[in-house]
Parts: sequence; C-alpha cells; structure tokens
Amino acid sequence: MKIWNEVWDYIKMFIIVIVVVLVVNNVVLINAKIPSESMEQTIMTGDRIFGFRMAYGINFDFFGTHVSKKMKDPERYDIIIFKYPDDESQLFIKRLIGLPGDTVEIKNGKVFINGEEDEEANSHVPETPTGNYGPYVVPEGCYFMLGDNREHSKDSRFWSNTFVTYDEIVGKAIVRYYPSIKVLE
Repeated sequence: MKIWNEVWDYIKMFIIVIVVVLVVNNVVLINAKIPSESMEQTIMTGDRIFGFRMAYGINFDFFGTHVSKKMKDPERYDIIIFKYPDDESQLFIKRLIGLPGDTVEIKNGKVFINGEEDEEANSHVPETPTGNYGPYVVPEGCYFMLGDNREHSKDSRFWSNTFVTYDEIVGKAIVRYYPSIKVLE
C-alpha cells in the first residue's frame, strides 16, 4: 500500500508539472526560433526568443476557442509576434511602425509617419533601405509592420492583407535567450 501512495504522489507531481508547462506555454510565454533574416541585426536567423503573450492583454486560442481581451495598446516600435495576415497558420515577428489612424509612407527607403520622417523607425535598419511604398492609412484596430532588415523582409508592404489586427497579435518579443541573452528593444 505504501508503494502505491508513493507512485500516486509521483503521478500527481507529473500531472501538475504538465499542467503548469501547458499554461505557461499557451497563456504566458511564447518560445520561438527566428527562421529568416527579416529582423537582422536586432534578431538574427536561428536566434531563440521568448515573447510575452499577455503584454497587451489576453489574446490566445485555448483548445480551439479564441479568447481576446485588450488591456493595453501595442506601442510603436514594439517587436511583435503575430499570425501572418495572409496565412494565420504561420507566426511572423516584425516591428510595429504604424498605429491606427497613421498614414505610413516610405520614400527612398525612409519611413514617414503622418508626413514626418520617423528617424526612430529608420534607426533599427542595418543597411540603407531603398524603395517607395504607400501611402498606407492604418485602419482602426490595425497595425502596420516592418522588418528591421527592410531589403530582406516580407512585411506589410508586400502582404495581400496589409495590416495586422489586434486579434492576430500573439505577443511581444521580450528577450533573446540563445545564442546569448539580450533584451529586445
């Protein structure tokens, strides 16, 4: 009888660990590996990162049920993990550039927001970008995203569904933990 009590204690501990891991992985944190060069030099191909799923409130799919409650608006320049608007089965990671109501235009590779050059939006770019895009008027409840490595990024400029909605946001990238630790800004 004593052996069964010990076995039952191990089974309970195992179940608790599994439940905690599932809750943390599906509600609190997202663990991601960066598959492309679109965010280089900020995040390199192959880097591993943690994102905080609850950075803007509650927004997740829990056993096939979508739960969404916005508590905080995403902020310009946040690095966001989101469902790709053209294929929500894929997760993308980009920098938030345009907020609801903004007019975003790219002239000779430089980002302009509401007619003014945005030096901060251009400061994360590793090489001088080129091209003219837009203007894009960001609808309410939507966001305009760009990769930091603009010359090698599949971002809002090229998608059929140009904007990311709040419900497509999975979380905010917060830290790279591999190959070294770095807080993401």
